[in-house]
Amino acid sequence: MDTIYAEATARGKAGVAVVRISGPLSFAAVEILAGDIPKPRRTALRVLKDAEGAVLDEALVLCFEEGASFTGEQSAELQLHGSIAIVRSVLAELSRIDGLRPAEAGEFTRRALDNERLDLTQVEGLADLIDAETEAQRKQAMRVFSGAISEKVDVWRQLLIRAAALIEATIDFADEEVPVDVSPEVLELLGRVTDELNREIEGSHISERIRDGFEVAIVGPPNIGKSTLLNALAGRDAAITSEIAGTTRDVIEVRMELDGLPVTVLDTAGLRETSDVVENIGIERARSRAELADIRVVLLPHAGAQPEIAPREGDLVLIGKDDQGAFGTASISGATGHGVSDLVAHVSSILSERSTGSAVATHERHRIAMTSAVRSLDAARNEVLLGQDRTEIAAEFLRTAIYDLDCLVGRIDVEAILGEIFSSFCIGK
Repeated sequence: MDTIYAEATARGKAGVAVVRISGPLSFAAVEILAGDIPKPRRTALRVLKDAEGAVLDEALVLCFEEGASFTGEQSAELQLHGSIAIVRSVLAELSRIDGLRPAEAGEFTRRALDNERLDLTQVEGLADLIDAETEAQRKQAMRVFSGAISEKVDVWRQLLIRAAALIEATIDFADEEVPVDVSPEVLELLGRVTDELNREIEGSHISERIRDGFEVAIVGPPNIGKSTLLNALAGRDAAITSEIAGTTRDVIEVRMELDGLPVTVLDTAGLRETSDVVENIGIERARSRAELADIRVVLLPHAGAQPEIAPREGDLVLIGKDDQGAFGTASISGATGHGVSDLVAHVSSILSERSTGSAVATHERHRIAMTSAVRSLDAARNEVLLGQDRTEIAAEFLRTAIYDLDCLVGRIDVEAILGEIFSSFCIGK
């Protein structure tokens, strides 16, 4: 197996830069650069030199024995001064050592998966952790990376193996009189796992929203203050404001954090009848995005006006451009700030309440695997209810459900999705 290396920290100037090495020649590479190998898992200050003996840098060196590292392989980390030139020179020196090559994107994590240091869901959790921008995203990704999904799958798997064993026993002794009817226990086990899977499937939609971000759409007719409100929420001029109707032609997105939750606020084209082809395209996009948004802030031109989009639970309907606050809590103004804090509080409250129903499953792939398992369990349950003559079919459906759970954590059938997962990783991870 090749020994790989890469910069593990972000490129550019920094206080510290870390170069990671993993593979059977890791210690040999450290010895070539540093002269000797520090004791494993103990940091040591070493002067790194090139092949001609010129000093590259004074660095902290940390070595890990096989089985005790992130990848599960013999590995090392060089903690350098964060100079672009230093990092470049150290990487160049490593490239001259026979048996070493630069790591590919996500290759360190791929080796951790291959060496069973992580399962597939933990790999996905790590990717989400790297991408996390808000506290809610960090906490959720940390749960997955820590093995929360794997723990649940292990419990479900054991319960289903118990159910399968009971069914197999009735098959093995089909020609004999079995003194105990196992179907009540089998049905109880199947029902328990099915209920827990359904709860996870339902909560996974919220978990995906936390990972990808909730959407709040500002909608209403032209010149009602949508872009001004977006700018007030963003704290900057994210959208062009003008008294000319139809200024906003496309959906403008601004990402922000509200009470630790990731939120994308959408400024949409003014909803009206128009003969302008381009503006009509923007209006259709506005309606489409508003329909998919988690919350809509519907602005009205005056009291008693009918909203252009029918409000749903959690939506806010407000009179726009009420700079003086004449309508109190029923209105808002991005120009003066009237009602903006109340809007933020409302959105934060609604989204925080919805987030309480999140699950540990965070990806569509997780939901697909669990949904497939539920279908198999429902089929197995129906076969058990049809009587002992159908036990072999029930056992086959149970094996399919266990297979689906194994696919979820990557015990089997993993190759087809690895490319997609690791494409999001940086080189040093």
